[in-house]
Amino acid sequence: MATSAIGPAFLTQTATFTDEFMASFAFAIVVSLIIDIGVQLNIWRVISVSGMRGQEIANFVLPGLGFLIAGLIVFGGFAFNIANLGGAGLALNVLFDLPPALGAGMTAVITIIIFSIRNYGKVMDRLMQVFGVIMVIMTGYVMFTTNPPYQEAFVRAFVPEDYVILLLPIVTIVGGTVGGYISFAGGHRLVDAGVTGRENVGFVSKAASYGILTTGLMRLFLFLAFLGVVTAGYTLDENNPAATAFLVGLGDIGYYMFGIVLFVAAISSVIGVGYTSISFLRSFHPIFEKYNSWFIAAFIAISAVIFIFLGEPVRLLIIAGALNGIILPIILITILIASRKKKIVGDYKHPTWLIVFGAITALFTIGASIIALEGLLDLFK
Repeated sequence: MATSAIGPAFLTQTATFTDEFMASFAFAIVVSLIIDIGVQLNIWRVISVSGMRGQEIANFVLPGLGFLIAGLIVFGGFAFNIANLGGAGLALNVLFDLPPALGAGMTAVITIIIFSIRNYGKVMDRLMQVFGVIMVIMTGYVMFTTNPPYQEAFVRAFVPEDYVILLLPIVTIVGGTVGGYISFAGGHRLVDAGVTGRENVGFVSKAASYGILTTGLMRLFLFLAFLGVVTAGYTLDENNPAATAFLVGLGDIGYYMFGIVLFVAAISSVIGVGYTSISFLRSFHPIFEKYNSWFIAAFIAISAVIFIFLGEPVRLLIIAGALNGIILPIILITILIASRKKKIVGDYKHPTWLIVFGAITALFTIGASIIALEGLLDLFK
């Protein structure tokens, strides 16, 4: 879940919002982290206890709802995957001076090969763990080299200059961390690995929390790295804002380091999007279960073709995250209703505090999404 969330969109959103809101963006990070934990604990626990995937749970709550959510997830997954492959193409352009379209195509081929392995689940798990460590260590090192204003960031994390204008970035980064397909990435992987039932609730809760804390740590490192750059008077590159901090902090070596981080972020997200998006189809017809890896390969290949012909503007990354944030309340409300249905969770008693937390989060994301729609429409314009 963590490495799926930390993709090119994650890097671009963090850079763009830090440049726009400066130290006050710390408040959005803190709020989003709290929301993320509440969302993941609710979703992962219900999925794991029930042993069902998200679309199956939704169809139990309201017949047909699972098909709607699956459609939204797959649509959003395509948007993210096109951007992820674009990020991979850009990374390989930085590292080896390859044309971005060729780099995206090569990345698609590599991920398709991974999914063609018979026991691809174990390979995928290990690769994702290694990728996550690489990204956190490299970004943390760059953060220290840019010398950000730590004290100001700490103060603004609780007292931002303007609360209302931070609603769009909150909805966007929540959507990019636990919105859409990402909220189900870990839960569905647990179901496929057989980590289900009441006896695994403790493990699932820890896994969800560690995953969110990993993304939070990465977001914090990136934010402080970018903050150090913009407060020093540098301007972020409009076409590649995330690269600026690495270039300013470490010069040419930093730029190549950015290429490594971007490629790792991109390919791990391509893997996560492909795996999770197609997992939403597996219960609808036996053919999706039987040829699961083939459908994942087709999903990735189609995304690559779309990118090669249409390109991948930075704006698409921001919009994809915001749309996923708007989808989130639908998903969360469905899970909260499911947590009280015995035919879904059996005798398991979902903690009342989690339900209250989830309900508050759902109401907040609904309200914030409505207000943020105006900002999202401005992005389309």
